[in-house]
Amino acid sequence: MAGTPSTLRAMNDRAALDLLLEHGPLSRTRIGKLTGLSKPTASQLLARLEAAGLVLAGGTTEGRPGPNAQLYEVNPAAGHAAGLDVTPERILAAVADITGRTVGSYELPTPGRRPAQPVVQQIADALDGAVKAAGLARADVHRLVIGTPGAFDPNTGRLRYASHLPGWHTPTLLDELAAALPMPVEYENDVNLVAVAEQRLGAARGHEDFVLLWNEGGLGAALVLGGRLHRGWTGGAGEVGFLPVPGTPLVRQVTKANSGGYQVLAGSQAIPKLARELGIDDIPTGPYAEVAAALVQRAAESEDPLHQCLLETYATHLATGLASLVSVLDPELVVLSGASLASGGEVLRSLVQSELEELAAARPKLVLGDVPEHPVLRGALESALAATRDEVFDTSR
Repeated sequence: MAGTPSTLRAMNDRAALDLLLEHGPLSRTRIGKLTGLSKPTASQLLARLEAAGLVLAGGTTEGRPGPNAQLYEVNPAAGHAAGLDVTPERILAAVADITGRTVGSYELPTPGRRPAQPVVQQIADALDGAVKAAGLARADVHRLVIGTPGAFDPNTGRLRYASHLPGWHTPTLLDELAAALPMPVEYENDVNLVAVAEQRLGAARGHEDFVLLWNEGGLGAALVLGGRLHRGWTGGAGEVGFLPVPGTPLVRQVTKANSGGYQVLAGSQAIPKLARELGIDDIPTGPYAEVAAALVQRAAESEDPLHQCLLETYATHLATGLASLVSVLDPELVVLSGASLASGGEVLRSLVQSELEELAAARPKLVLGDVPEHPVLRGALESALAATRDEVFDTSR
């Protein structure tokens, strides 16, 4: 079906805006070449986008071969989106402009088994902190994406698989948040958001089928099939910490225990225990995820036989659970992410790859994650920005 002139104009506008996001400032001639539009049409397009407040005329091509040409760029203030990364200990919040640049961030500590404030107030305070840091108001934020452990069941609206997150399990929570905040709010599993970040910015760019294994506070996975996140019927796809695996006792009533065989075998909590069993001394103290990362990093950098044994055993434990995943899904790629995996670097990656090739018939490529700084928060921002751009860049209305 042939498109109407307004539809074609809107398609060309969006194509040009996406190119400006990808490449940065471009001249009219360059935009014309990349889109296939004539110079007059490209000029009309840029004039239209500039009048709509979506692009700005910036510098020129001074210093490059040929005559100087005006450069255009996406107007960063055309829209803003926010993301939150929630753990039992704190809420990280950030606001990004439409180009993806973070313009404000805030951290709200939330220690204790019982929240000192209602969850709705915590969310509002964290968001307001980031909005204030960005020099904006709540009304300037087009969309908010919140990343949490577990997942909100789409059939009931209640958070599942995250009994360790206090205050988040009331059946009216989503309605209360919708009433308290002026912008659309979406909720996503934290590990799924890491996969979003890696797919758009990191090691999984260009890959349609991959598994991301995350090991930090908990052991989890994200499944991307045909380019899209697979969440499952209750949002629990990828909750592999509950997976029964050889080498550990069978864990029953896993949701009450908030653990399962794979978590016991290869989660961050297992690494200090394994180090003690091997007779490794001077185990650091602190939160178990930080202790585990420090032990794995030390083992990866050491030539001591005990440390090498620790790393090799940990790699075997990781590969044991991964073998089940890749046998069912046969992904193109496996991304290893989270402090307890990233700290082992290429040494650990290579060991897991070798072990997995012996335990599973499918042989996907294993890579380390490439979004090292707050990947859950970055994924939340990327998810919120995608929807915000669809809204703000729609010139057909």
